[in-house]
Amino acid sequence: MLVYLCGSIEYSPDGGRGWRSALTPFLEQELGHEVYDPARDEKKNLSDVELAGFRKWKTCDLPRFQQTLRKIIDYDLDWIEQRANYLVAYWDPYAQRGAGTQGELTLAYRRGMPVFLVLGMPLGEVSGWVLGCAAEVFPDFEALRDRLRVCYPRARGAGA
Repeated sequence: MLVYLCGSIEYSPDGGRGWRSALTPFLEQELGHEVYDPARDEKKNLSDVELAGFRKWKTCDLPRFQQTLRKIIDYDLDWIEQRANYLVAYWDPYAQRGAGTQGELTLAYRRGMPVFLVLGMPLGEVSGWVLGCAAEVFPDFEALRDRLRVCYPRARGAGA
């Protein structure tokens, strides 16, 4: 099983790394799932020049920025569409500011892929569209872990 970790990167103070780093050991070690963490894979399919410069191009070279961002969008959506079995998404005010998370959730929903949505804000403040894309919604990561243990029990003696 491959899980795609979906949530804010661009606007998160820690680049979206904190919650992903905390959840990954559980997914890999306890469930035995492979994890794709887009926050950890900054390079993706970018050249060294693109990686070094694309963020500054947003305000000084919009066409070049868009061209580079489209490579990132294509790369991440290909991961979801062609490789992932399910998504774990963290929805917080930073995700709400961006657009990538919404696009990824929508694609997963449209493809019939389970989306497990963890809330980092009050339910009433979450977009109806986002909630509509979720298979299940959780108030915190512990509730998610409990549910994933039921959905994806690891075979006895499997893995480390």
